[in-house]
Amino acid sequence: MFAMTARLAFIARGFASTAKDIPNLVKQNKVVVFMKGVPEEPRCGFSNAVVQIFRMHGVKYDAHDVLASDELRQGIKDFSNWPTIPQVFINGEFVGGCDILLQMHQSGELIKELEKAGLTSALSSTDNAGDSSKK
Repeated sequence: MFAMTARLAFIARGFASTAKDIPNLVKQNKVVVFMKGVPEEPRCGFSNAVVQIFRMHGVKYDAHDVLASDELRQGIKDFSNWPTIPQVFINGEFVGGCDILLQMHQSGELIKELEKAGLTSALSSTDNAGDSSKK
């Protein structure tokens, strides 16, 4: 039943459920996440970690539940040539999955990438990553 509910929510929110829509999806928003589940209810630990990282940064992102569509799940893997989910795109460019995003978060590189996309991280003013450059 949950899978059916998730699929209906996926469609009702206007998210595409076909592989042919992926190029437009990654370009329409500055940050796009293809994940298992939805941000309010991630369905795997890696997707949850990505949600938590973006929550810490206070960044809005467009999320797509790959469990709602087999075509979307395989399509995003083919599109990015990356075998795992979640997948993160910033400014239309594939960044990577959970491990890469976590590494970028820890090093401060994520703040820089978000700034390049015109977004301000909630963590940028705290200088947690040791980046002394200011905007």
